[in-house]
Amino acid sequence: MTVLQDLVAALASGRVEVVDLTAPLSAQTPILNLPEPFGQTVPFGLSEISRYDERGPAWYWNNITTGEHTGTHFDAPVHWVSGQHGDDVSQVPANRLVAPAVVLDHTAEAAADPDFLLEVEHVRAWEAEHGPLPTGGWLLYRTGWDAYGDDAARYANAGRTPGISPACAKWLAEESPVQGVGVETVGTDAGGAHSFDPPFPCHSFLLGADKYGLTQLRNLASLPPTGAVVVAGPLPIVGGSGSPCRVLALVER
Repeated sequence: MTVLQDLVAALASGRVEVVDLTAPLSAQTPILNLPEPFGQTVPFGLSEISRYDERGPAWYWNNITTGEHTGTHFDAPVHWVSGQHGDDVSQVPANRLVAPAVVLDHTAEAAADPDFLLEVEHVRAWEAEHGPLPTGGWLLYRTGWDAYGDDAARYANAGRTPGISPACAKWLAEESPVQGVGVETVGTDAGGAHSFDPPFPCHSFLLGADKYGLTQLRNLASLPPTGAVVVAGPLPIVGGSGSPCRVLALVER
């Protein structure tokens, strides 16, 4: 148990910091709005059951309403038609919820062009500087978009948000060793991905390859390019296509 004891000691001393990558979940949390006639998710909501009153004198609790893909959330393979025979969120192996992570920072490009797309050559250039992508790990794609997370209109930006090109999504799904991608935007795909070939390539390629997505992440600026470990905790919803989740990163300081 020495490794775990060392980890506990490092956490206590601050040598390992826990960075919360999760956006607060509330009725103001941005949600993805689809055009008619597609079905719509509901905003997050709390409905009070009791609060130290005649309905329950010693306790406070609520019912919640939410879509699976609201706020910081986990995309399971079954979320997309290409992964329809894959795992639902309750079937994702627990050991895949704790994994190494790398951060590719393209905030400057996204600031200059909200339609900026990550290409294979960007990933190759990052690897030339930092080494190979981690096997079974996460590629976290930093664009600075988390700065707009409390302003739903600016966050949506009329559908102009950065993402990943179809060629890069295919490469990440079929050739790279990562188990998934994490982004700061409302979904793993770019705002204009409905017009890509194929449409929504991150969903199509990655989920179809038994890989995962994490979305609406925050605080990626606090992570190093390499060396972080991500702990993603979706609810194990039986039959669920995904789940809001708490995403934490362990970082050596």
